[in-house]
This record gives sequence, structure tokens and C-alpha cells, in this order.
Amino acid sequence: MGFVDEFRMRRRSLLAFASPFILPLALFFVGTLLIGSFFANSGVVGLLSAAVVTAVLMGVLVARHGRMVAGTVARFSPQGVEMEDVYGSRLRLNWPDVDRVDVVESHVASPCRIVRPGGASVRTGAMQCVGLVGWGERDLSQSVPRWIRVALAREPIDPDTGLQRLSVPLGAIDPRWEQGSMGDWVRRYRPDLLA
Repeated sequence: MGFVDEFRMRRRSLLAFASPFILPLALFFVGTLLIGSFFANSGVVGLLSAAVVTAVLMGVLVARHGRMVAGTVARFSPQGVEMEDVYGSRLRLNWPDVDRVDVVESHVASPCRIVRPGGASVRTGAMQCVGLVGWGERDLSQSVPRWIRVALAREPIDPDTGLQRLSVPLGAIDPRWEQGSMGDWVRRYRPDLLA
């Protein structure tokens, strides 16, 4: 595809990215404060250790977000749309193969659960946004874990074309993409999808 227009994630989406982690970070801060205060026998030491450890975790989140923003791109052309992530994986949909605009998952959730003895069980879920759904091609990076490859291999394949069922999460780039330039591309080549 000869791409004509390219869109990247907006930096202001850090709050949306970090919002699922705010409560766990607050609980982690409180837990670290209590443990640090108990072992150091000092509230000041506990507060400092909780602040430092929580700040480091927040720094990791900010760094991951920055990497994700810099490496995730959607490209549009008269042939279709392509999305590439920070790891080098690509999704491609040609305009005639796009079925609909719908709520899609922007990543596959981990099958692993984090369980604390006697405590809560936590599992990350897929982030949802509005995007394009259709039949297309998926190129996976070598760094994609095996469990993701297995999950994606279960996606339906069109027996006539060999194309895989895909969803392109344009809302991960811009939550209001339908009103912007990406929406203009869809209206130009597939006006039936946003009618």
C-alpha cells in the first residue's frame, strides 16, 4: 500500500492510559507506607520509602506510555488502512474488506491471573475503543509472546480469500477519530460505514 496519511497517538492520552493504574498505585502506596513504617519504626521513613517506590512505578508507566505513543501509528491510503504497534506488528485492511465500525479490543488480555494468598485475584482485561472491523492481514513481530500467537491463530479466516478477521483500534490513536481526519478517510472510501 502506498500510504498517503499517517496518524500517531496524542501525548495527552497519558491520563487515559494511566487511569486503570491509579487505584492500584494508591493501594500500593498505602501498603508500602505501612510496611515501611512498621519495619523502620518511623512514619517519616515509611512515607519516604512509599513515595520513592510509587514514583519509580509511575516513572515506568510514563516511560511505557511514551514508547507506545512514539511507536504506534495508523496509515491511510486509497487502498486501505494499516496500523503498526511499537513492537513492529502490523494490521492491514483494504477498504472493500472492512465490514463495520464497532467497539474493538486494542490488545489481547493476558491469560495469567495474579493471585495473592488470601487476597484478591486480578487479571488484566483488554482495552476497548472504537475501530474498524473486517478481513485483512496480520504481520506479527518476532517478540510477540506465544500465548498471543495462539490466541490470534484462533481468529476466523475467510476460506475464499485466506484473510483473517481483524479489528483495527483507531480509537487507541484518537478517541474522536470519527470526527477528524481519520474519519474523513473512512467517509471518502467507505461512506456506508459512518452513515
